[in-house]
Amino acid sequence: MRIVVGYTDTPGGRDALALAIRLASALSASLDLVLVLASDERATLTPPDAGYERLLHTRATGWLAKAAAKVPASITTQSHVVYAESFAHGLLETSKTVEGSLIVVGGANEGVRGRFSVGSVASVLLHAAVVPVVLAPKGIRKLELDGVGRVTVAGGQRAGADEVVTAGIVLATRAEATLRLVSLVALDVPKGARDEAQLAAEAHATSVLDAVAEHLPASIERESLIASGKRIETAVRAIAWDPTELVLVGSSRLAASGTIFLGSTAARMLHELPVPMVVVPRDSLLEIGD
Repeated sequence: MRIVVGYTDTPGGRDALALAIRLASALSASLDLVLVLASDERATLTPPDAGYERLLHTRATGWLAKAAAKVPASITTQSHVVYAESFAHGLLETSKTVEGSLIVVGGANEGVRGRFSVGSVASVLLHAAVVPVVLAPKGIRKLELDGVGRVTVAGGQRAGADEVVTAGIVLATRAEATLRLVSLVALDVPKGARDEAQLAAEAHATSVLDAVAEHLPASIERESLIASGKRIETAVRAIAWDPTELVLVGSSRLAASGTIFLGSTAARMLHELPVPMVVVPRDSLLEIGD
């Protein structure tokens, strides 16, 4: 398994690096540190200055060397200076080239510490990646954490949910972490519909847990939880989160297909989650065989 890290010499880039190191250690994976520079083929009014381009490449190489020095010797690491039209495009192309299993990025510079703020890079990745994208909360680099203690799958009953569960099984198995299935139920609906939603969530969680048992090693603990609240944010806040936890949801680019944890729901979760979120696209390449 190879983890692609979108690195910049910024707080967000260092957050991504810190989280990627934890994941690589827990998942027995290697790291590909990627720093993207603007392509030489970009349209400009004047030709690019060769001296400036060399200076920029030298600085980028230095930033990557400094980042690689923070990675434990036990983790195989490669550094890449990539030229592309955009940072997101460079990450996507590199992920394809090295056959990466995950892409890790930090948030935008603004935002509340401990939460993720979606910037332009993450936004593009969530609409184009075919491997899970891991979003590092702001300031996670400052926490002294090791490994992955629990993998929580926030999955629904609509199309695309199977890929999220599959990714959860893969990550929990490789990290030897507890697998938790969470169903969120918003109660800002009439009482009759509220009871129906609660019962449907409970039945679905039980059926999925039974299916998970077929693929999960007996040594891996599994559990399910129904979290409810007046709004999604309230339900998320009511859940106890392990600092070393990963939360998996469906990708926002599936909104047109009607997948449950998309668009506004995923965004509302992001505002409340104090732990990293892994966004899994429907056609994710992460499979049980991994």
